[in-house]
Amino acid sequence: MAKQYNWHRVEDLPMTNQEITVLDVHGKKICCTRYEGSLYAFAYKCPHASGIMADGFIDDSGNVVCPLHRYRFNVKNGYNSSGEGFYLKTYPVEQREDGVYIGLEKTGLFGW
Repeated sequence: MAKQYNWHRVEDLPMTNQEITVLDVHGKKICCTRYEGSLYAFAYKCPHASGIMADGFIDDSGNVVCPLHRYRFNVKNGYNSSGEGFYLKTYPVEQREDGVYIGLEKTGLFGW
C-alpha cells in the first residue's frame, strides 16, 4: 500500500542554496533545505545520537552532515552515505501555486 500524507502549507522559504532552516509543521520540528534548486525536508534530529541536524551543514554532494559525529545523509532520500547504517527520515515537499507544502505520513489508530 502506498504511503498517504497529510499536506501542510509552510511559510515561504527564501533560504539560499544549502542553508538549513527549521520549520514547525503541525507541531513537529522539521529541517528544510534548498539543494540544486529543489526543496528537501528531513528529520530535526540525527537517528544516531540525536544531534540537531540544523546545526550541521549541506555538503557539495547533497548530504546533510550531522554536527556531532559527521554522519552524512542524502537530503533526497535519507540514505546514510557515510556507511554507518542509519537512515534519516525525509518528508515529501511540493511547490504548489499557493505555496510550499510538506507531507506528514498519515498514521492509523495510536500511530500504528
